[in-house]
Amino acid sequence: MKKFKNIQNDLFFVTILFFLIGMINITFVIFAIFCFVLPFYYYLRYSKKVWCQYICPRAGMFNKLLSKISLNLSIPKIITGKFMKSFFVNYFFVSLTIVIFSTIMVSLGRVMPINHVRFFLVFKIPFDLPQLITINAPVTLIHFAYRIYSMLFTTVIIGIILGFFYKPRTWCSICPINTLTTKKIKLKSNLKQ
Repeated sequence: MKKFKNIQNDLFFVTILFFLIGMINITFVIFAIFCFVLPFYYYLRYSKKVWCQYICPRAGMFNKLLSKISLNLSIPKIITGKFMKSFFVNYFFVSLTIVIFSTIMVSLGRVMPINHVRFFLVFKIPFDLPQLITINAPVTLIHFAYRIYSMLFTTVIIGIILGFFYKPRTWCSICPINTLTTKKIKLKSNLKQ
């Protein structure tokens, strides 16, 4: 197994940059697809939680942003228990399904595109995202970008709230990527026994 250098804290700016480029123009958010694909790539290549342990820019942002202001309260078992982990894995898959199918429906002209950020993909946030550069992009791409931005916005806000009250990286204990890769690693080790 290749030895990995922990670069999370050095990559914290990537998460902040993601939110900033969404304000420059929402279509740039499509680059966030890498945040969905890379964790699974590393898992499939190394069968370890390389992304979660060494690379994840969001974990780095929580470390940098919250380490000095976190109340560091004990994390209640309800947060790190199976219910919450399952809830966020289901949220992840339901959200991705909604993103994909709603984008298809927009491309077919059957539903109106969404051009605002939503919390949990349902609740419209009470302000518009500034768009500093105008790009003539297809409405399908704009809709897709707002949906992806909304998914990441939701989980970062939840992560910041949890990290403020509990440990800075409390979100990591219920992050769908962490939960899914942990389950696969346990399953592999059980099969080997």
